[in-house]
Amino acid sequence: MSENIDIKKWWAENPMTYGDIHGKTKYANESYDIGTPDFLHKVDQQFYKWNMPLHGDRPFEKIFPYDKYSDSAKVLEIGCGMGTMAMNSALAGACVTAVDLNPTSIEQTKKRFEFSGLEADIRIEDANCLSFDDDSFDYVYSWGVLHHSPNLGKSISEMFRVCRPGGGFGIMLYNRNSLWHRYMTEYIEGFLHRENEFLDPLQLASRYGDGYREEGNPHTWPVTKKEINSMLSEYSGDVDTDILGTELDGLFDMMLPGIGMILPVFIKKSWARRFGWSLWSYGHKE
Repeated sequence: MSENIDIKKWWAENPMTYGDIHGKTKYANESYDIGTPDFLHKVDQQFYKWNMPLHGDRPFEKIFPYDKYSDSAKVLEIGCGMGTMAMNSALAGACVTAVDLNPTSIEQTKKRFEFSGLEADIRIEDANCLSFDDDSFDYVYSWGVLHHSPNLGKSISEMFRVCRPGGGFGIMLYNRNSLWHRYMTEYIEGFLHRENEFLDPLQLASRYGDGYREEGNPHTWPVTKKEINSMLSEYSGDVDTDILGTELDGLFDMMLPGIGMILPVFIKKSWARRFGWSLWSYGHKE
């Protein structure tokens, strides 16, 4: 319980703003007041920019089944952050419920929906103990959140409990076999900087996960594709997992200065499909 309190407090004080420094509202030479329309618009711009290959006519259209879960379908987002994805689901016509563990995210998401003239059920919830009835939602998803849960298995169990039979799901988790984790975290920080001498693997991953410039966050544990497929197959007969490597352009530039900028696109895409930082798992509840 104390670990959950630490996680809630840390994320309330360091929300996912996509700023130059994690949790801050400065972007290049521009600063914004949190909670304003301009701030939320800037959050969207940065978030979309980080994930350009996943967009079509609508943001994240290549992975999100907007059309299937529109027309007042009941959609739940677990870990809504600043509310960008919840907003897009609402714009597509879904009846959205957006939850998060920390009050900063809930406050910002409520403001976003107020500014946009949209409606949603937005509330504080613990992913390990959701208050909703069984089989409440047609589609349940979570983007980049549950690897921060000390009990991922319980969070996934809750995710499927509230999803109706035949309903869809999507979950993005960090990839432990990614180039980012193996090279930047384990090799550079753990081996070269010798931090694995006083940090265990979980502590190392948390220290150099989200907020790494500010000594990291309380809990980050990336998973492997095999691990997440095994966990999800308990609830779904058609689970599939794609590896997304939208961060590799910047990573190649750091690893191979000069050369990274001229690597052919087909090489980058090949590496992204194998060693990207994000695992996107999806399917339907049995």
